Amino acid sequence: MLKGVMTAVNRIRVFAAALAVILLLSGCSFRTVNDLYSLPKRSEGYTNLQSEMESAMSGWEYAAPLSGEHQQTLQTADLDGDGYNEYLLFAKSNSAEEPLRIFIFSGDGEEYWLQDTIECIGSSFDQVAYARINPGKGLQLIVGHQVSDQVLKSMSVYQMVDGQMERILSTNYSRLLCSDLDRNGLSEVFVIHPNVENAGNCVAELYGSKNGTIQRSQEVALSASADSIKRIVLGKLNDGVAAVYVASGLDENAIITDVCALLDGQLTNVSLSAESGTSVQTIRNYYVYADDIDGDGALELPSLISLASAGNAETDETQYVIRWYALNADGTTVDKMYTYHNFVGRWYLQVDARIAGDLTAAQRGNSYEFGLWDGENQRGQKLMTLYVLTGQRREEQAVEDNRFVVYKNESTVYAVKLEVASAAYGMTQESLIESFHLIVDDWNSGMM
Repeated sequence: MLKGVMTAVNRIRVFAAALAVILLLSGCSFRTVNDLYSLPKRSEGYTNLQSEMESAMSGWEYAAPLSGEHQQTLQTADLDGDGYNEYLLFAKSNSAEEPLRIFIFSGDGEEYWLQDTIECIGSSFDQVAYARINPGKGLQLIVGHQVSDQVLKSMSVYQMVDGQMERILSTNYSRLLCSDLDRNGLSEVFVIHPNVENAGNCVAELYGSKNGTIQRSQEVALSASADSIKRIVLGKLNDGVAAVYVASGLDENAIITDVCALLDGQLTNVSLSAESGTSVQTIRNYYVYADDIDGDGALELPSLISLASAGNAETDETQYVIRWYALNADGTTVDKMYTYHNFVGRWYLQVDARIAGDLTAAQRGNSYEFGLWDGENQRGQKLMTLYVLTGQRREEQAVEDNRFVVYKNESTVYAVKLEVASAAYGMTQESLIESFHLIVDDWNSGMM
């Protein structure tokens, strides 16, 4: 037995020796316990950059932009196109003359230095963006800052020339967004500001590069005031043309959307109606925004169709089917989809276009009864019932009485029971599963 133990020990020794040789040949080495659990050391380049920043920030405090995609105090971008990122540090002081500064540091990964400083007048940085507006390797820096407590702000565009930041554009704005509307590989700056001639509304204009200089497009009128804008997002029209969708609050319960595109080199409000002076459709009572509801790449706009009353005892509020339509560049519309949205429950159903105008919906506790209203005979016809089940027996309840599950998660099961009349409209278990969706918040909406 002792001989067997010694043989096993020898084998372990041989294996350990072989492993050591392999690690040595591969360039690996053994580390002590202290080495394994010690904190990583900062590189010399990082230490050098931190020292330069601390020196520049003496007497200043950090001031991150308040809105937009870039809200960090320290940001990076390759402004000179040399393949190394510059570091931009946003700061402010109590100075009355030029209280805002952007410290720009350059480096090669080993050593860093303060390359340039941008000084701004204002109370805070509003938003910052980086885009290739002019042809060249480096990115341009777009800086918006709040000048006063008023809505109007100031925007400047800078580019690095021979190591120094030069301002190539300056204008006032209420909202701005960078976009490549003409799809030539260079970005334009979409700017919204109050209409001087009509204080109640605002206008949009586009700044872009042409023949090496920044040029401004003709202004286009929008349907509401600048301070009523709720959402700005980039998207595509039905025929693939890039567009900016500007949604504004018309009053307490209405949303109006302007759709602007670059057509034949001219900025155009595709959605503006000459007859009404406002956008093609005004959606009331719901705050519903443009969305790619069918996933085809184009943004659809919503309009509301009132549902017929079905004796809903739990609410007297009017309910709606949402008609989703897309715009073409010539302003014509294309119907895409009809949906019933339950915003409280955070779910929606796709509705057959044939029944959208006659659909009824009534909530009964945790269930929703859908049917058709026969206006001529003043009677309703039941199509289906959707159940929202959250109790401990939800799995069993979801398959009782000829019900079937259309969706479930950890806390809720959604089930449907079809009535006989549903067959005439092609309603099946498979079609209902495909038609049911949860409402998902759009965290990448482009809101500026």
